[in-house]
Amino acid sequence: MSEPHGPEDEIEASRAPLLDHLIELRQRLIRVLIAVTLAFIVCFAFADDIYRLLLRPYEAAASLLAVQKAAQAAAQTSGLKTGFFDGLLQALHLIPSTGARPGGGPFDLLLVLIGAKEIPAVQGQVLKLIYTEPLEFFFTKLKLAGFGAVVLAFPVLASQVYGFVAPGLYKRERRAFLPFLIASPLLFTLGGALVYFFIFPFVLWFSLSQQITGTGGISVELLPKVSDYLTLVTTLLMAFGLCFQLPVVLTLLGMAGMVSSSVLREFRRYAIVGIVVVAAVVTPPDPISQLMLAVPIVLLYEISIWCVRLIEMRNQKAEAEASDA
Repeated sequence: MSEPHGPEDEIEASRAPLLDHLIELRQRLIRVLIAVTLAFIVCFAFADDIYRLLLRPYEAAASLLAVQKAAQAAAQTSGLKTGFFDGLLQALHLIPSTGARPGGGPFDLLLVLIGAKEIPAVQGQVLKLIYTEPLEFFFTKLKLAGFGAVVLAFPVLASQVYGFVAPGLYKRERRAFLPFLIASPLLFTLGGALVYFFIFPFVLWFSLSQQITGTGGISVELLPKVSDYLTLVTTLLMAFGLCFQLPVVLTLLGMAGMVSSSVLREFRRYAIVGIVVVAAVVTPPDPISQLMLAVPIVLLYEISIWCVRLIEMRNQKAEAEASDA
């Protein structure tokens, strides 16, 4: 049998009857199902530990807020002032970090999240979440296991999808498709890490700061339900992970000839406005968390412009070589 030489020969060599494609599809679906099932069992077995891990941002935010309230109470008795930038001033050694002015603001929370500062121990503090239905936490763990199973089994899912569609692609298309198969989960992971280590703690810190306690016998406290907390976590993870797919989407559109680098440059100002609006909608109304989403997406937009430009240069080079030949 002669070896395929041209692109059309590659497609013809991989051609198969419809029944063979259906059999292959069934086999690949079974592999994906087995991988998801095994991942689900593992995640459900460690559901309590995974949920405790998801509570880490809540714990950091609650501890820092308790320290902030203690600082304010100490300041009232000593006549000192505490404010938003106390943590920054302490980090720069412009004010003492001990005594009546311990930091507990958003900058201190940032120091805790990046590992530059330990979470202060607050005596008697208990992190409380509730569930109001008998089986609510059980179903919450099922949802958590399902979400974790999809995440763990994604490499198997992606490899099976690629293995199924690859025979129908030209060799150059397969080479172009592989980087996106790697970049997409990496960018999603990067977006999820930004949520877990930075955005979500600030969301919780802002939510906890809205409580009313010790004022005229009135108490308004945050007692999140276990299901609502998991929904918030998964929603933010999905939102940020999908936002971080911007370079992949724009680069694919550039490869398809639907957008160009010049159009993306001209549209830059409108894109930045749209990014800021999205950041304001999906984050709490504080400038720090909004900037922490808007700035990375703007940078990813700029990276997308360069990726599209590289594709254009490569295509121009290929066309020049073809015309010379």
